[in-house]
Amino acid sequence: MRDLVATVLVLAIGIPYVGYLVNGEMPFIKDPRGMSALGLVLGAAAFLTFRGANEHDRVGTTQAVLAGLAAVLGIVTLVLAETAAAEVLLAVFMGSILVVWAFEVADHAGWVHAHAAAHS
Repeated sequence: MRDLVATVLVLAIGIPYVGYLVNGEMPFIKDPRGMSALGLVLGAAAFLTFRGANEHDRVGTTQAVLAGLAAVLGIVTLVLAETAAAEVLLAVFMGSILVVWAFEVADHAGWVHAHAAAHS
C-alpha cells in the first residue's frame, strides 16, 4: 500500500510536469520555481512514504543518499529558477525523482538482492 501511495505522489509530480512542458505552465505552476517546489514537497512525501518499508542496510542507505542528492538538486533548481539553466536543472531534477522512485520500487519488488547489514 505504501508503494501505491508513493507512486501516486510521484505521478502527482510527473503529470503536471508533462503539462508544464506542453503548455509552458499549469494551474498554480507558472515557472520552473513552482514546478521545482512541487517536486520537492511531493518528492519528499513520496520518499518518506517509501522509507517506512525500508530496511536499515546498504540498500536503504543508498536510497537515502540518492534521495538526498535529488533533494539538493531540487533546492538548487529552486534557487536558480530565474537563470538560463532553470529548464535544464528542472529536467534533471525531475529525472532524479524518477531514479529514486524506480530504485525504491525495484527494491520493494525484490529485484535488488544486495541487502546486508549496514556497518556502523
